[in-house]
Amino acid sequence: MADTPTPAYSLRLRVRMENRPGMLGRLAMAIGEVGANIAALDGFEVKTSHLVQNAVVYCRSESHQEQVLAAVNDIDGIIVLEWSDQVFDLHQGGKIELSSLSELRDNDDLSMAYTPGVARVCMEISKNPARAHDLTIKANTVAIVSDGTAVLGLGDIGPEAAMPVMEGKALLFKHFAGVDAFPICLDTKDPQEIIETVARLAPTFGGINLEDIAAPGAFEIEEALVERLDIPVFHDDQHGTAIVTLAALDNALRIVGKALGEIKIVVSGVGAAGVAVSKILMGAGATHVVGVDSQGAVHTGRENLNSSKQWFAEHTNPEALAGSLTDVMGGADVFIGLSAPNVLTREDVESMNADPIVFAMANPDPEIRPELIADIAAVIATGRSDFANQINNVLAFPGVFRGAFDAGATKITQGMNLSAAHAIASVVGDDLAADHIIPSVFDPRVADRVAAAVSAAARSEGVVRNR
Repeated sequence: MADTPTPAYSLRLRVRMENRPGMLGRLAMAIGEVGANIAALDGFEVKTSHLVQNAVVYCRSESHQEQVLAAVNDIDGIIVLEWSDQVFDLHQGGKIELSSLSELRDNDDLSMAYTPGVARVCMEISKNPARAHDLTIKANTVAIVSDGTAVLGLGDIGPEAAMPVMEGKALLFKHFAGVDAFPICLDTKDPQEIIETVARLAPTFGGINLEDIAAPGAFEIEEALVERLDIPVFHDDQHGTAIVTLAALDNALRIVGKALGEIKIVVSGVGAAGVAVSKILMGAGATHVVGVDSQGAVHTGRENLNSSKQWFAEHTNPEALAGSLTDVMGGADVFIGLSAPNVLTREDVESMNADPIVFAMANPDPEIRPELIADIAAVIATGRSDFANQINNVLAFPGVFRGAFDAGATKITQGMNLSAAHAIASVVGDDLAADHIIPSVFDPRVADRVAAAVSAAARSEGVVRNR
């Protein structure tokens, strides 16, 4: 349950109230007394014995919504005529649709857009397959692929239930970078079946965004598709998170006056995101990263590590630290949480070096509540929009694909990801502050700057198609 009223549990109420003094005040008081917040009221003018009023109310949970409805219904002289949950209203019928770029007004248009004219374009692509990137939607289209096994913090909820998230992702691609994206939710958990299916779909798309696929299968799928396809493949839960985390850390370290290569970083969570974040931090110069999972610190002496954790053990934790999260937190400069709620304590943060940086990014509930360490930590970030410094992947993936498409990139490299991170960090500029280490997702400069940096990096590394 959310701690404060939020748009994620917003109600739209339509009530009928008697026209007598104090009725609107009684409505507002009843809603406030149960801890909800009125976000909007329609303007009104009373000319009859009754008034019909529309209101938007932010709540904390579904049970809290029911509490609000009961409180309003209990007011003498007020009746709830109808109500709806605004989140479900927004999703009614889905969040995306197909639109046409070409007008179809007469037979001339039909002859060019379809038969017989279209045959000429088909034959051109048959002779030169690379022209599909210019003459079809492939030029600007991403497949958002998921098996529904690791959706948000909800876990394995299946492909149908994953669709609203993938639709939302498509909405963000279009809004922030003009990239057309479409959800592809697959009814299989077998990595090999996912690989084969995506490979067979690839001729339609210019890029593949893997989303909400559980580790370790996510690593196998991405690695195989990168090797097999000549279009960008990007696992956002890994690389999007990594890019934005590095961007935020770049700026946080500026505030405390520390260098990436000289600090100790503890990463809680060694799944897809934790491994990718650690890789990009090391690629940027970090030398002392310690990862902790549910079994404790990851090190070369631990047995029964899967392939990704074995790699992690061999490339991190230079002192071979063992034990629990608390055991390895002493003397750390940075904590990065990609794990579970409430695993970090105030005492853990107190054991860190001076001016500790805490990124508690578990969603929806962070590894530690920011208010518990506000007097200790120099910089705090979370994955939530209701706290300062939200680490949000939308800062990265739209611009990354925009830049890859603009350059005609055949893959997305670690160098392109590093360039994206530094571009995001640069947007903050002179406005840097402890509560502003990362730009707003609505800052219009972000996607453009990321796209330019990624495009330049792709060309510099030579991972582009000949045009």
